[in-house]
Amino acid sequence: MSEKQAAGRRGGPPKRARVARSEWLSPAMVRLVFEGDDLAALPDLAFTDHYIKITFGDATRTYTIRALDRERGEMAVDFVVHGDTGLAGPWAAAARPGDEIAFRGPGGAWAPDPDADLHLLVGDESAVPAIAAALDRLPADAAAEVFVEVEGPGAEIALPVTERTTVHWIHRAGRHPGLALADAVQQRPWDPDGLRAFVHGNADMIKDLRRFLFRDRGIPRGQVSISGYWRTGLTEDDWQASKREFMAQVEAEEAAGGAA
Repeated sequence: MSEKQAAGRRGGPPKRARVARSEWLSPAMVRLVFEGDDLAALPDLAFTDHYIKITFGDATRTYTIRALDRERGEMAVDFVVHGDTGLAGPWAAAARPGDEIAFRGPGGAWAPDPDADLHLLVGDESAVPAIAAALDRLPADAAAEVFVEVEGPGAEIALPVTERTTVHWIHRAGRHPGLALADAVQQRPWDPDGLRAFVHGNADMIKDLRRFLFRDRGIPRGQVSISGYWRTGLTEDDWQASKREFMAQVEAEEAAGGAA
């Protein structure tokens, strides 16, 4: 890890920003645009999965930076909203201009390889901001296959695309999060040559797709960024506390099954 990446993961000193405006992208996702003097101190966003950790009392919640506009001094962050469920989602849904946040960051470590023959971008609602930021960064002639799981058609949002981008909206329709998404990705015989993948979202989906991509398709691990952003039934704090153990079990199962 470079010094730049390490500094990003540590998050630096606490910063503050205030809501400038909001925009509902779908009934399940709201974009808050923040402003404030501390945004000028943020580094250039070299990666497309840059995130900040927002403080809510004694808890923190992690959110991807969708965009940073230096000319306007604004930072856009997209929040998934599930009614009154959760901590950050209800706050974001009710946020008004002038409301403040305290945060650390940004962290981040991944961006699409401009030399890849094919970009495979996979995730659920939690990964949509990072997927959209990656699509923003792709060269105009880049080929991309995008798989995004949402509850239903009403939760789909506009995504930036190239002329060679195909977006597959996978509707959960009440199924356990990640199952429909993993099924859809596994229907394709992905060729490891020239493929670069970004796969993030529900931890159980990640477990299934690690096995498929690494063992079944033989894709080298260095060509894939894959991680669980959350796990069903756990708060972010509980998931982060158990993530190391969960991943150790996943890796042990992969080794026992002969994963590449």
